[in-house]
Amino acid sequence: MKRKKRWKMIDRKKAAEKVRWTPNVRVDVYAKGNKTNELMETKHEFTKVDSMWAKVIPQTGKLQNQQTETVLANVSHKVEVRYQAGKNITREMYLMCRGERFDIKYILNPYMKNEFLEIFCQQIIK
Repeated sequence: MKRKKRWKMIDRKKAAEKVRWTPNVRVDVYAKGNKTNELMETKHEFTKVDSMWAKVIPQTGKLQNQQTETVLANVSHKVEVRYQAGKNITREMYLMCRGERFDIKYILNPYMKNEFLEIFCQQIIK
């Protein structure tokens, strides 16, 4: 019986290491699309296109003072996704992760290996 508990503890440690090294979160991709309402008017609005797993890594942050004593925080992030999952993402789209919006600045394919995409985004916090 003691041996059984010992193995459970080792499994928990391995599981904790995996969680520590793979901080994957669910990311939704939104793109601008055309919608027609009941009056046959075309309206441009963002709609959810895709959902994928990604690593969101904070890069830099900057505070700006604006008028009427308002503080604006610009935070840049790097979002890593698999190439096949994110190959259709463009700069005109934006990402949503845990209720936060990330505007895409540029997309890199490291070393042109077609394994992962690095999507550099900016999150603006007011």
